[in-house]
Amino acid sequence: MTNPIPLPVIIFPYLAAVLSFSSFAGWNASDDEDESAAALQLEGDHRRGQAIYESCAVCHMPEGWGTPNGAYPQIAGQHRSVVIKQLADIRANNRDNPSMYPFAIPEEIGGVQAIADVAVYIENLKMTGATGKGPGVDLDHGKGLYQEYCTECHGKRGEGEAEKAYPLIQGQHYHYLLRQLKWIKNGKRRNANEQMMKTIRDFGQRDLEALADYVSRMVTDEDKSTSMTWKDRKRE
Repeated sequence: MTNPIPLPVIIFPYLAAVLSFSSFAGWNASDDEDESAAALQLEGDHRRGQAIYESCAVCHMPEGWGTPNGAYPQIAGQHRSVVIKQLADIRANNRDNPSMYPFAIPEEIGGVQAIADVAVYIENLKMTGATGKGPGVDLDHGKGLYQEYCTECHGKRGEGEAEKAYPLIQGQHYHYLLRQLKWIKNGKRRNANEQMMKTIRDFGQRDLEALADYVSRMVTDEDKSTSMTWKDRKRE
């Protein structure tokens, strides 16, 4: 008779996956849960992540800075959990991103381990403060909105919360922020946090613009930042 496998050996991997993803409470249910939970349990490899990131650099730039016009977001320094969640959502068609989808699928970058690898690499890229800013005409209103409605999830400095996959939003481009706020409000960004959707449901255009403008001017945390700007960026 063979020795039975101890119960903890059977149960622990399952519990680890469940517990890791339970920290994402509040997110819309999706088909990406298994992939997200699995990737969170894996140790990412920075070197492999760098190789995978070559596909991402086409739009997000080699440094991860995106573009100041907001066509592509700055993803440098973003929490590993956020990168994993968003990649898994895009792969599962739970977040509509036609331009990114071909670069995110397993056939292009690989399986769950690839998500873990590239997430670690992105998290360790240094952010630039030379980002696209708003017009700066209604900042007091934007500040008031942020302090009342946004700090609980995104933090006082826009630092987010890795454990719950709340994005770091400091150092983000104004036009990208404004576009995402609009899409969350009107439901186009289907994988948005349900609480955030409710929070900004009644925001008007002035509110969205002022909030995006205020956030776009948040200073990036020193340990995540570089003094480099666009004039210093890498050339091939």
